[in-house]
Amino acid sequence: MLKFTRLLLLLLLFSFAGQAQDTAWVQWKVQCKKIAEKNYELRIQGRVTAGKFLYLFSREAGLIDSIAIRFTDPTIISKGPVEFKGGGSSYKDPLFEDREIVIASKEIELIRQVTFTETVPNELNGTIVYTVGGPDDFLPSQESDFSVSVDGGTSEAIQIKINSIDIRRPVQACGDEGTEGKSLWGIFLLGLFGGFIALLTPCVFPLIPLTVSFFTKRSGSKVNGIRNASLYGLFIFLIYVLLSVPFHLLDHTDPEILNNISTNVWLNLLFFVIFIVFAFSFFGFYEISLPGSLASGVDARAGSGGLTGIFFMALTLAIVSFSCTGPILGSLLAGALTKDGGALQLTFGMGGFGLGIALPFAVFALFPNWLHSLPKSGGWLNTVKVVLGFLELAMAIKFFSNADLVQQWNLLPRELFIGIWIVIGVLIVSYLLNLIHFPHDDRNTRIGPVRVGFILLFAAATLYLTPGITNTKSANLTLISGFPPPLCYSVYQHPIHCERTFEPLRDYEKALEQSKREKKPLLIDFTGWACVNCRRMEENVWTDPEVLDLMKNRFVVVSLYVDERSVLPAAKQQVITTKSGARKSIVTVGDQWSAFQSENFNAVAQPQYAILGGNEEALTKTKSYTPNPKEFAEWLRCGLQAYREQQ
Repeated sequence: MLKFTRLLLLLLLFSFAGQAQDTAWVQWKVQCKKIAEKNYELRIQGRVTAGKFLYLFSREAGLIDSIAIRFTDPTIISKGPVEFKGGGSSYKDPLFEDREIVIASKEIELIRQVTFTETVPNELNGTIVYTVGGPDDFLPSQESDFSVSVDGGTSEAIQIKINSIDIRRPVQACGDEGTEGKSLWGIFLLGLFGGFIALLTPCVFPLIPLTVSFFTKRSGSKVNGIRNASLYGLFIFLIYVLLSVPFHLLDHTDPEILNNISTNVWLNLLFFVIFIVFAFSFFGFYEISLPGSLASGVDARAGSGGLTGIFFMALTLAIVSFSCTGPILGSLLAGALTKDGGALQLTFGMGGFGLGIALPFAVFALFPNWLHSLPKSGGWLNTVKVVLGFLELAMAIKFFSNADLVQQWNLLPRELFIGIWIVIGVLIVSYLLNLIHFPHDDRNTRIGPVRVGFILLFAAATLYLTPGITNTKSANLTLISGFPPPLCYSVYQHPIHCERTFEPLRDYEKALEQSKREKKPLLIDFTGWACVNCRRMEENVWTDPEVLDLMKNRFVVVSLYVDERSVLPAAKQQVITTKSGARKSIVTVGDQWSAFQSENFNAVAQPQYAILGGNEEALTKTKSYTPNPKEFAEWLRCGLQAYREQQ
């Protein structure tokens, strides 16, 4: 497992390095010429850096893939292979046992004919996929994006930035003051709780008395011992906080990037696989750890003394405990990214996690006699680890569900999701009752009062989930609302528990037109398929009689899904310059609505609600997740009052 992880990291680093290096290896220039109605010819000129060459194709099939041209719009028809005009020569490549490959070492022209089945866009976006090499280089599957003007094309792209929307000066000042900082302390407490859980694992718990005793004896005096142990705890806290710094760089580059990461289908599937791997590690079938050389090198520096030695002792703890803390930290990281899409939330979560681990070292240094009250290490630590493994499995199912919802595969409907969680609950109870065992278990473990308490807790949770697989009104499990798929994402053809109160529109322009025609304010719901709090609002707040009446009869409601992966027609695709000065490609429906939200409403979190008048002016401040129906209804009434003032 570790060797595979190292290999994967090396391949990723090589890929990134190769792509960065290749930007100077091949320069592309694309031109588009109309040859008939809706038929165009692309001429793509490539200039290759001296000493390098571009692979065109191989004489023997299966060695090198020919150059491919891909388009972001799937409705564009492009048949047959790419044509080459001049510049090609034969080359016996030693990398492929001197077999004959056709390459271009200076210039090459590619010709590709395309047909538009829908509206011809004024700009065509695509990607050139190719392989480059040299005497000592080989970089397969390189990609170069291009955008070229299309003669006679039109643009149907929606206006992303609407100048009339100014949420800083709405007609009425009701609504949220802003989403920045909201729930930060909640995420911090969640991280703190995760840190306390990590303390109860076999990798961390035995180190508490050893480390505190080491500091109190080595320091020479009680005061120095307290100071050194406190510094040790502080360094642990800082190490975990520093792990979040790279995400701030990503967040600064593009405010939507973390939100895009959290809803990315392939990343959610990757998290699904990783959590499965973590779970079986917790079960004891194998161990995941950082390279031993890294731990040894850091541990050697820990003996240098002074502040430097204390820091490296803290770093040693973080490294050697990774096999236990890594899965918990991974759960926190994934959860924080999904929560609001911001790096600041992640920092608070990591800080809470680090504090949860560091706090006991400082506390027990202050009161060393309390060490005698700690339970002795033993089989119960492995029990905690195995139970965490089952919980990792439950989290894995959630990430697979996110991918399923975004793609609308319908592979994991609500009842199947809950059914798997029920099976996991039954397995946890069976394990705690000593009915099933894992490799490192003590089979003579006694079932004491604490264990009985957890048996009852997990049994009650499992029983609570059971109605969720039925086609009854009881299937609406309010306590976990939002975590399973929506009530209507069901295996039943006519689910009783699916209360379709009304169906919001999905197109902003049509909703705005209807709003003007019916003389009603426009209520925008920025939402997402993988958004937990969005489902909670729909299932618990939208169904409230007062809220339902207001939304259904007094507003025109449009739901804009920021993680919708459907590709826009080519005529609606565009490249915009954001208010931060960055260039952003609008290719999918989700790209369109996430940019629309961030540019006009200064937020990337979901759910977010906004109320606009007929002239697209902000009637109120925006509203985020509001679990109290009365508070949400009051905000809606404030929006109606603002609309009447405008009229």
